[in-house]
Amino acid sequence: MRYRITVAPPWFYSQVRFPEVCCPVTARIDSMKGGSYLHVGDQYNIDTLRAERIHITNNLRENSYYYFRPDYLEYQADTLHEPYRIELRMITAPGIPQAAMQPYRNGDIIVQLTNPLGGEVDSTEINGIKVRYQQPLKLRPKILAGLLTLASGKETRVSEINATLNRFSKLGVFRYVNMSVTPLDSLRGADSLNMVISAAFEAPMDAELEADVVSKSNSYIGPGISFGLRHRNFLRGGEQFSVQANASYEWQTGNTGSQLNRSRINSYEFGLNASLVVPRLLAPKFIPRSTKYEARTIFQLGASLMNRPQFFSMFSANGSLTYDFRSDAASSHSFTPFRLTYNNVFRKTQEFQDLLDRLTYLSRSFENQLIPAMAYTYTFDKYLGRKRRDRIIWQTTATEAGNIVDGLAALGGGGHRPRKIFGIAYSQFVKATTEFKYYRALGTKNTLVGRLYAGAGHPYGNSDVLPYSEQFYVGRANSIRAFTIRSLGPGSFRAREEDNNGYFDQTGDFKVEANVEYRFNLIADLYGALFVDTGNIWLLEKDPERPGGKLDGRKFFDQLALGTGAGLRYDLNYLVIRADLGIGIHAPYDTGKSGYYNMPRFKDSLGFHLAIGYPF
Repeated sequence: MRYRITVAPPWFYSQVRFPEVCCPVTARIDSMKGGSYLHVGDQYNIDTLRAERIHITNNLRENSYYYFRPDYLEYQADTLHEPYRIELRMITAPGIPQAAMQPYRNGDIIVQLTNPLGGEVDSTEINGIKVRYQQPLKLRPKILAGLLTLASGKETRVSEINATLNRFSKLGVFRYVNMSVTPLDSLRGADSLNMVISAAFEAPMDAELEADVVSKSNSYIGPGISFGLRHRNFLRGGEQFSVQANASYEWQTGNTGSQLNRSRINSYEFGLNASLVVPRLLAPKFIPRSTKYEARTIFQLGASLMNRPQFFSMFSANGSLTYDFRSDAASSHSFTPFRLTYNNVFRKTQEFQDLLDRLTYLSRSFENQLIPAMAYTYTFDKYLGRKRRDRIIWQTTATEAGNIVDGLAALGGGGHRPRKIFGIAYSQFVKATTEFKYYRALGTKNTLVGRLYAGAGHPYGNSDVLPYSEQFYVGRANSIRAFTIRSLGPGSFRAREEDNNGYFDQTGDFKVEANVEYRFNLIADLYGALFVDTGNIWLLEKDPERPGGKLDGRKFFDQLALGTGAGLRYDLNYLVIRADLGIGIHAPYDTGKSGYYNMPRFKDSLGFHLAIGYPF
């Protein structure tokens, strides 16, 4: 069967005319001809016609014509003079309300604030704006003044109205924010618009409690609990102060044969973290303090105690200062000028000490140390295309540690390395990571997702190796799902099967990872997924204790682990429960089996993961 499709030739504009100038509104429309989307010679396009009406309306509403709407503009098209040529004329629609043709100024502006528990009503005035509130006033007057971009007597501009509403909403202390403007039927020739902003405070305190049970691939199982308190208006300026305590407890369900591993109840971890989030930048002048986009200053302090009876006990403390802000709608920045981490391994078992004595690099990773670091992260997140079916996210992070401290130590006379402050050695390294994600909507409920990740770290100066917490690893529910966590690399290196501590070796200085996943709807909120994962980690310097671990361009592709698989996702909008079954295709190490598919047995190539949230 054959079909013949004939596409009619397109039509083009031979003339574009704007409304005749007869009043201030049409005069302003005429002044916008230079920035019009419509030009003689362009192809006829209904989307362009619609965009031009919106463009003109937005301009008018930004210049005092608050009640003007796009449907107050119409088009007339004459197609009789010349084939495939259109004489286009824009006109104002008949019957436009007089209020839409009139410019306005801001009249009385009133802010009404209500508290969750009520209170006696009082009032004050801030910059000429009356504020009615239920006592006590839960915002400092200076903060409240910073939320208001409107002023009585000024020309009414939609951008200023939206900016005020956005500032109220972004503060994070209100349950809702509404604005009412003088209705059309009440104007009666008036030239000013009265505005009332109504905002209701949220309850100041909230708490959350989470509990779970974790089962790990190394035969450990145990409960975990987390309890958090948050005050959403800590200093009466929208500051959020939160404290979170967490604890986990694990025991080993199997017997590996090692005398040390026969203890049943041993492993636990406690942590306490506090943070203060200020909804504005308390920043140096070189960081732009734009109020158009959300900005935050974050102070954080934390401490944790980790006990691994078969290996070590470690105390960690950390603190940081971070600035989060946006430079435009798609670009966000996170700058951490100060982050200090202190790790103190105060107990080591003999078996773990023997391991450290055998693996020199690991011994240096677990020394007591300070990590004074500075970091910067740039994130680009944007939807593309007219229908916004494509989305790209690109995030890059650069971290340096110890350079400022090392420079001060050198000025103070230096000394033999490793140099120390307060009697503790400090780390010195640079590290960079970059991640690119692409989302393509295929229909209304199907999505194709691609991800590429790369990262590298280099110790120098006061450090021979990266701190263990800064080293890379692969394998897990959000990585190469056919392999368990820390079971791959570096390079073609493989830990001895009889070595119960082998997973400590599976870290590196360089990492590459790529994933492709097709997500499709099965029924209602249940989705399926098909995926392919690949990647590995490598060392940048040769290590005789981990042969085959150094990055070698000639062997790069052979040393990429490859896995595929399928999964299910139950998407509740606020929560995604995910189950993935990974199937190993290629392991980067010698498995004793030749060919690219070198998995010894199919059942040993399976990796099952139950997780919360999408992998990327």
